[in-house]
Amino acid sequence: MCGICGWLDYERDLGAPDARRELAAMTETMSCRGPDQEGTWVDGPVALGHRRLAVIDVPGGRQPMTLPVGDEQSMTMVYSGETYNFRELRERLAAAGHRFETSSDTEVVLHAHQEWGGRDPRHAVRELNGMFAYALWDTRTRELVLVRDRLGVKPLYYYPTPHGVLFGSEPKAILANAAARRVVDLAGLRRALSWVADPGNSVFQGMREVPPGYVVRINRDGIRELRYWALEDTGHTDDVPTTVRTVRDLLEDTARRQLISDVPLCTLLSGGLDSSALTALAARHVDGKVRSFAVDFVGYDENFTADDVRGTPDGPYVKDVAQFVGTDHADITLSTDQMMDPAVRAAVLHSRDLPITAGDMDSSLYLLFKAIRERSTVALSGESADEVFGGYRDFHDADTVAADTFPWLAGRMMNRAAAGPSLFDERLTKELDLPGYLDAQYRHALTEVPQLTGPAAADPHERRMREVCYLYLTRFLPNLLDRKDRMSMAVGLEVRVPFCDHRLVEYVFGTPWAHKTFDGREKSLLRAATADLLPESVVQRVKSPYPSTQDAGYEQALRRQAASALENPDSKVAPLLDATTVRERLSETVDGRSSMADRMQWEQVLTLENWLTDYQVDVRL
Repeated sequence: MCGICGWLDYERDLGAPDARRELAAMTETMSCRGPDQEGTWVDGPVALGHRRLAVIDVPGGRQPMTLPVGDEQSMTMVYSGETYNFRELRERLAAAGHRFETSSDTEVVLHAHQEWGGRDPRHAVRELNGMFAYALWDTRTRELVLVRDRLGVKPLYYYPTPHGVLFGSEPKAILANAAARRVVDLAGLRRALSWVADPGNSVFQGMREVPPGYVVRINRDGIRELRYWALEDTGHTDDVPTTVRTVRDLLEDTARRQLISDVPLCTLLSGGLDSSALTALAARHVDGKVRSFAVDFVGYDENFTADDVRGTPDGPYVKDVAQFVGTDHADITLSTDQMMDPAVRAAVLHSRDLPITAGDMDSSLYLLFKAIRERSTVALSGESADEVFGGYRDFHDADTVAADTFPWLAGRMMNRAAAGPSLFDERLTKELDLPGYLDAQYRHALTEVPQLTGPAAADPHERRMREVCYLYLTRFLPNLLDRKDRMSMAVGLEVRVPFCDHRLVEYVFGTPWAHKTFDGREKSLLRAATADLLPESVVQRVKSPYPSTQDAGYEQALRRQAASALENPDSKVAPLLDATTVRERLSETVDGRSSMADRMQWEQVLTLENWLTDYQVDVRL
């Protein structure tokens, strides 16, 4: 796993000293993503930067990597991520006459573009199975190509300039170049305040996020975004037993592929079906015991109170799985003081680059990954299984499914922060018009949903559940993947997400909803496919999301910090707020029973204040 950045300007020689200094500054911002090695490469109008986290072929995978393709012609790449089928591709390419100098997957991707890229790089990208974001400069065409994986596991941004483009794994790499402006407008602020992924919207004005499943081609004729992958209707005809067997086969193959590593590897274990199944699958394909880690909070199990979202604490189930599977397990126990540490909150914001926050769930994830990084370099996560297999309660609530909006905004996952910024100034609230923005986003997303074919097309419920599954995979999941990537790469930990294997996603997405709930429960296919690997307690456990602290002291600390920030005469966020409402809310008694929605509003205020201040953002509304 790595961090990449670069610069293309057809009217400049980027080998000049001032340009090289800017490239160095851009590359340095990616040091957290790649603590092991640094590399830059400049050739006339193009400059590429790379920071490496060495995982595969530690001595031979240095980047930028160049492949000669003829007399004085070459392709040069900076690559982030993993191509899990690189060994199979290497065999195919070797049979076609290609010769390799290293054992790295990066070199295989370069050869794949030489063999199959031709006039359209999408042909090569479709051969790859993995999570990746990379940039490829071809001297033959004088064209730069930016590529992002199908589900958007790895991030990639670009910023058009008058004569080219800036790009980077994170906005901070682009913002390190003087040509980029730190401006946010209404469109960006809407994205920042809405828990709905808006493909392409980077929050910063003028900057774009490469959408999942796209390549971006940049040449003298301009910039074009081209799609190479999308969810489609597969016309699923397998019966339930066949579907369960196929899911198991895909999971076994995916786990085997994603365990490839030349450095220590572990799993993230929550005691839920997803992470437990993944841990059990991993244990079948490793020599010795698989390492597993879980997050916990001081006094959490002893003082746990069930609510509408979390019915049980994770601890007892984690222990059941660790004992049943036989993992080398460790709990990482966190306190409120750790999560409220200003240095931790600053590190979380710096890793995000954006005022998008999950509050203590960001801080705890960052601290969990930081602790894991002391003992492992790669971790496997159960992220995305809920979106793929239909695990959230909202999938199974009739009123939520029927609501004419994004399900997570209508159902149990709904929170006041997502519904609208009630702490914000009335004029700003009106200009933002978040309800109108979210409705427009929802309507547009529905136009993308592939239509059902066959007998299922006549079933209104099947059609609606196809829409719900698509919305979760394309507008909800990207937020979770981005959060996990940023928190992990902030400490140099590579987190892999096997449930995002595109073969599994395609197969299960095409499966009828009746198959996905054949036993009358959530995640029927995953449960049936892995039940033999797990203790009965976990097989029967009801979905419980990533834990959030229930310590009343956490919200009290949040409010104190918010009040302190707003008392500052130089506060950046205060002019955006309704002072009367804020004072009234701050005077409320905190008794530990307030909703997560209430807490998230204070998280949003603090995050915005720190972002506007630390990033020196120019707000233009």
